[in-house]
Amino acid sequence: MHLLRWLGMAAVALAMGGYAHAATVKIGVVLPYSGANADLGHQIDKAFDLYVKLHANDIAPHKVEIIKRDEGPPTGAQAKTVTTELITNDKVQVVTGFVFSPSAIALAPVITQAKVPMIIANAGTAWITNLSPYIVRLSFSMWHPAYPMGAYAYDKIGCKTVAMAYTDFPPGKDSTEAFRTGYEKAGGKIVDSIPMGSPVQVPDFTPFFQKIKDEHPDCMYVFIPSGAHAAGVMKAYGELGMRKAGIKLIGPMDLIPDNKLQDMGEAAIGTIVMGHYARDLDNPQNKAFVAEWHKAYGPDSYPDFMSAAGWDTMHAIFDTIKKLNGDLSDGAKVVDALKGWSTNGPRGHVMIDPATRDIVQDEHAMEVYRQPDGKLGERVLGTVKAVKDECKVLKVGRCAS
Repeated sequence: MHLLRWLGMAAVALAMGGYAHAATVKIGVVLPYSGANADLGHQIDKAFDLYVKLHANDIAPHKVEIIKRDEGPPTGAQAKTVTTELITNDKVQVVTGFVFSPSAIALAPVITQAKVPMIIANAGTAWITNLSPYIVRLSFSMWHPAYPMGAYAYDKIGCKTVAMAYTDFPPGKDSTEAFRTGYEKAGGKIVDSIPMGSPVQVPDFTPFFQKIKDEHPDCMYVFIPSGAHAAGVMKAYGELGMRKAGIKLIGPMDLIPDNKLQDMGEAAIGTIVMGHYARDLDNPQNKAFVAEWHKAYGPDSYPDFMSAAGWDTMHAIFDTIKKLNGDLSDGAKVVDALKGWSTNGPRGHVMIDPATRDIVQDEHAMEVYRQPDGKLGERVLGTVKAVKDECKVLKVGRCAS
């Protein structure tokens, strides 16, 4: 009888993957907590914390230990240092966060050597996921919004001529290349392409925009790393009277982050972006997410597209902990468990493409408008369903490797 009982217990342990005891999974979080871009890190960090708070019991008897480090400026140097320390000293089993593409790019050889999965919650340069088999992205590639915006701008907005302006680092170049590819394919003409400094600090956008105003294109496509840069863009656009001059402001969702939108004022009205999230998206999961956000952080705090990706990122990690029964010691198995993962979250339906380890999600054309209550909102004008990273589909540049 005792032998049968022991065999039964052994069978249960084997059925649970041979990892029957409660595990504590160490997760390294690397986000900018200081400097000009700290608000970007805080938007993701709040989503991480909120998900863990609300769903800790989902992975019982296992637990997570979150170890946070400052990503620093968008050069990749500090991120490489602190992430290496998380892996070697703190023995984390997963690293996540990473607002800036240079951080993820610098870290690719480190995580490949260490065989520790990097689950990106923001950094969007398309070819990042090609740099290591241990990289999985839950946010977006620059091509997700920018490529479909090209055709939409020409066909639906009436942008027959466009000037582009962008922050001069890999995501900015990626975003404008993606937009140009889709836009010129549709028949549009690019009249100018202007780099506007680095993401380290917010520049005065006035001289760049004045040049574009003088060229008088139908539309101006702008990419910046969201946050304070977005506020600076809207200020210059409004003060120069560009909308009154007939130049429509378009771009990816980075232009109108929900946590900055209410402060942007009249200048923002009429701006059209392509993106995967807005707090106004009408689905049950998003309504619940926004309600919990307000409950946790107050009625004047809003989640944005970075927050939504952060929420889904932690959801994917938690589901992987459950799937592997707390044993995340084998990085390759963690990545395999994430391939094909899907959920209905604040963004709607999302999935990790097993072939590219990148996100598949809907992209919405959205316009800023004044709501009846006086606040600014975003209304959906149209939707492109289940968008993959078109850079990899078309095998453009480093996306082909």
